[in-house]
Amino acid sequence: MSTLEDLAERVERLLLRHEELQHVNAQLEQQLTATAAERDNLRSRLAAARARIDALIERLPAGDVDTHDRGASGGGV
Repeated sequence: MSTLEDLAERVERLLLRHEELQHVNAQLEQQLTATAAERDNLRSRLAAARARIDALIERLPAGDVDTHDRGASGGGV
């Protein structure tokens, strides 16, 4: 009978562990969903910022862009 009781105890522990893992898995799925939503939001904000920068660059006269490019890449010693 001892073996049967040991087996029953092991099954109970496995059931408890299974429930714990299900709970952890649900939490991880929620975190993944929240992280994906945050990523999508940040991508959207980045695209909007890039569009605003591109629009500002388009408004600059061609000479100003060349001066800015030389200053950024020329550096100074």
